[in-house]
Amino acid sequence: QVQLVESGGGLVQAGGSLRLSCAASGRTFTTYAMGWFRQAPGKEREFVAGISWSGGTTEYADSVKGRFTISRDNFENTMYLQMHSLKPEDTAFYYCTADTELRRVVGGGRYWGQGTQVTVSS
Repeated sequence: QVQLVESGGGLVQAGGSLRLSCAASGRTFTTYAMGWFRQAPGKEREFVAGISWSGGTTEYADSVKGRFTISRDNFENTMYLQMHSLKPEDTAFYYCTADTELRRVVGGGRYWGQGTQVTVSS
């Protein structure tokens, strides 16, 4: 079992930046690939970014490439999503997820956090 807790969401103006964190506890953090999804009101949950257990492989949705960066600190059992050049369409609830392989994360992982709200004003 893996417990995930997100933090760092908030209200920011368009063009601004935020960094989300996902703190993990439970089974060994380093054995899990991790990722971020988001869900806007009235829309389905969508993949944002994923990272392998080692941090050596990352994947991004086309909509965030070049603006968002996913990373992890296996000593601190924490994953991050650095978001720059935020747009109003990035407004959503952001969820952290984990699974044994990155491809499983991209498809929607096994473990989920409760989410954190990101609101980008125009």
